[in-house]
Amino acid sequence: MAHLPQIRIPATYMRGGTSKGVFFSLTDLPQAAQVVGPERDALLLRVIGSPDPYAKHTDGMGGATSSTSKTVILSKSTQADHDVDYLFGQVAIDKPFVDWSGNCGNLTAAVGSFAISNGLIDPSRVLQNGTAVVRIWQANIQKTIIAHVPITDGEVQETGDFELDGVTFPAAEVQVEFLDPADGDGAMFPTGNVVDVLEVPGVGSFNATMINAGIPTIFINAADINYVGTELQDDINNDDKALTMFETIRAYGAVKMGLIKHIDEAAARQHTPKVAFVAPATEYVSSSGKSVTTADIDLVVRALSMGKLHHAMMGTAAVAIGTAAAIPGTLVNLAAGGGERSAVRFGHPSGTLRVGAEAELVQGQWQVKKAIMSRSARVLMEGKVRVPQ
Repeated sequence: MAHLPQIRIPATYMRGGTSKGVFFSLTDLPQAAQVVGPERDALLLRVIGSPDPYAKHTDGMGGATSSTSKTVILSKSTQADHDVDYLFGQVAIDKPFVDWSGNCGNLTAAVGSFAISNGLIDPSRVLQNGTAVVRIWQANIQKTIIAHVPITDGEVQETGDFELDGVTFPAAEVQVEFLDPADGDGAMFPTGNVVDVLEVPGVGSFNATMINAGIPTIFINAADINYVGTELQDDINNDDKALTMFETIRAYGAVKMGLIKHIDEAAARQHTPKVAFVAPATEYVSSSGKSVTTADIDLVVRALSMGKLHHAMMGTAAVAIGTAAAIPGTLVNLAAGGGERSAVRFGHPSGTLRVGAEAELVQGQWQVKKAIMSRSARVLMEGKVRVPQ
């Protein structure tokens, strides 16, 4: 029996922040995959190697974790005063599912660099030496992001001495600004409260801050679910009972946030919302063996992504952390010591991260104009990815 040969698609494998994924220019995709639909999803699933019941992604480009099973589609922007449209697809590992419901803040750091290197930016906007300001339209959440990409001799500068906990080697710093980071068109606090009582059958009732900023996120106090806040991946990810608990919290929180109508719908919306737990600054040893002291941080935060504890911190969740920290009375703000603040440094499993945000109360509603953090990005491989027809 004859079999069709593989097709070849131009692609770039990139690291952005503590994530990595396969990047495509929209016009390089097969015609059927250039539009939203099952053909696009099927293609990206096969590129990554999902669904994989072995959870290894041996036959694909995925890394079998939520941080490394990602895809990005970029094109010249259709929006006024923007350079590039950025569409992010989170590929499930063991299910035939691509989640388009949110952004990846970490990979955002690589978007500007890819856009410049692949001719998606007007050359007049790229200095010979200095910093290129790339205006990104985040198509998943309909928001503007500004990336400040270092340029040397007309090309993207990728090497440098900027160190990011969760990434082994230093690289060039890329500053990323998330403008008006409240997710979607709804209120930053969909319930109207900075703290709610979240009732989760079989788990309990506890305080929660549910916020739409960067990415919809449910924050709870670590002590309320019998954690300290300094846990590492193995403490959570090897505990099936704990993972089930967090998924149940996520489902009921999603309903309360108005993201879904019934908890059964949560399975089809794995990327959002996120669940994170917080605690006051506490000393611990990170996954790399680095000691984190209370002098280094304002609080500790642990967050789950696609059903597992993240090895560091999702960039969009960092935006949610910075935004919530800037608003008095949220659980994040209280864990950091309360009061007004324009920046916060938090401890995560791999180390620490600083994120800044400025909040203001406008007609009874909290607003944040932008959140800022630094990441790095690097091309790992470029060429053509092969996919069986």
